[in-house]
Amino acid sequence: MIENAEQRMQFVFQLRQRGVIDARVLEAMEKIDRGAFVKGLFAERAYEDMPLPIACGQTISQPSVVGLMTQALNVEPRHKVLEIGTGSGYQAAVLSQLARRVYTVDRHKRLVAEAQEVFDQLGLANITALSADGTRGFPEQAPFDRIIVTAAAEDPPGPLLAELKTGGIMVVPVGQSDAVQVLIKVTRTESGFDYEELRQVRFVPLVEGMGAD
Repeated sequence: MIENAEQRMQFVFQLRQRGVIDARVLEAMEKIDRGAFVKGLFAERAYEDMPLPIACGQTISQPSVVGLMTQALNVEPRHKVLEIGTGSGYQAAVLSQLARRVYTVDRHKRLVAEAQEVFDQLGLANITALSADGTRGFPEQAPFDRIIVTAAAEDPPGPLLAELKTGGIMVVPVGQSDAVQVLIKVTRTESGFDYEELRQVRFVPLVEGMGAD
């Protein structure tokens, strides 16, 4: 838990320093305790601006990257958002403070179950978490106002682009998993897609199929 005002101020200051300036995003990240999503050995480092390992060989992204990706999405209160790569559940929890509804998908059943437990503890009732192959998106609930991908694809995945509403935004890391990746903001227009490069990042690769668990 962010135990004191000083720690909370320091956490928000770190975010601002790294370019997270949207007031709604900062408020959401102040409300959602990252410590609830970091278990075991790394719990004491929950408020540092660094990625940390979680189960199934995955990571919880550093807070500033979560903030910058959320800011780029420009989520509005009526929006329906799809997240590919639930991981710890932290990103979905932040989005739950900004959107009407969040659907989050992960190929690892264990991660979905653990994230759901935290969502329940925090009373986040507007998140639906399920275990599925995220490369296919979630066609049953498409189209989405916003899509966020928290694993790196070689190109923005076609099925996800197809599930984006006209006027919708997708934020996705693109590039080879062991090389430089670039965070891309994709906006669907009447005539196609606009692409904007945001910054270099490093994410685990987006993998097809289901996890071994």
